[in-house]
Amino acid sequence: MAIKVLVLLTFLCCNFLSMASAQEPLTAAFVRDHQLWIKKGDQETQLTKGQYVYSPKWSFDGRFIAYIDGEVRGEKSNLFVYYLVKQESYQPYEMIETSNFKWSPIKNELAYLSGTVLNVTKIKDGRPKGFENVSLGVSDFEWFPSGQDFIVSSQANLLPTGWGQVQLFRVPVDANLDAEKIKSFYTIQTSTSDLFAITAEHFKWSYDGKWVSFLATPTASWSNDSNTLCVLSSKGEHFQAVVKMLWYEDWIKWSPSANQLAYISGEGRFFVENKKTTLAEIPVAKKQKQYTPSGYVDLDWISSDEMIVARAKENKEWKEGPMPTMYTTLYVINLKSGEQKQITLP
Repeated sequence: MAIKVLVLLTFLCCNFLSMASAQEPLTAAFVRDHQLWIKKGDQETQLTKGQYVYSPKWSFDGRFIAYIDGEVRGEKSNLFVYYLVKQESYQPYEMIETSNFKWSPIKNELAYLSGTVLNVTKIKDGRPKGFENVSLGVSDFEWFPSGQDFIVSSQANLLPTGWGQVQLFRVPVDANLDAEKIKSFYTIQTSTSDLFAITAEHFKWSYDGKWVSFLATPTASWSNDSNTLCVLSSKGEHFQAVVKMLWYEDWIKWSPSANQLAYISGEGRFFVENKKTTLAEIPVAKKQKQYTPSGYVDLDWISSDEMIVARAKENKEWKEGPMPTMYTTLYVINLKSGEQKQITLP
């Protein structure tokens, strides 16, 4: 019996190793000289020519890359899709102009905002093509992890008594502008003295889908200096305001394996001071843990059991004139031990 088990284990291990060695090399999409490229293993391939590409995003199965073809002045932002199987770019609908688009987490379906109208692409011949209206009056959105609904924010109205509340909705993919299908999800109680916001943006789900984070954003000038990072449970029952921070989507990231939210905290529009890498357990504990030593600012990071941060020295002497150059260095932070190790120079 022991011999049979050993043979079976050997077969499974050999089979696993052969499968792993036969896997495709990792592929990255990136922008160089305003064109879309991919790097597969050591091979780089240019996918577009004569365009002004930004914001490439992979479909859930890696067969498509959606991107924006724009221009320097920002007067156009046309949605394109590159189909890797056919090695060609196409427009899912020729008149689409957007800067806010997101792939479904379960299939090759694109959702995008056109003004304040939320749309989804249809599927034709196995690829996203055409569109269907979903909802009006949308400020920002994100797919629910199930891929069947959206969480949607609607900008507050300015009333004679001041700004109204920010409302979040749960909108099914097939709502097709039918208001009866759209359900209220949560209302953010705002005030100018506490949590002031006129909309909610940059929705991101935790790894297990039990929490969603977002920024509660005030009026334009105010939002350059301070926004409120919030979390809300997946059923809209538990809400918490976490911290004040700047309006940068990449400064907010969930752990890939725990309900831990890492972010760069600190108010003030200038990067030269008061920007700290911070980690919060969700639901939020009374005190979040900061990892940035005194005299430094952290500008970006990626979360896992270890975090990588881009760090620069503070420059509190600067008061006006051109922003001083900030030389950043990468550090890796061990979240368990607190040990921090420099990994690049500079």
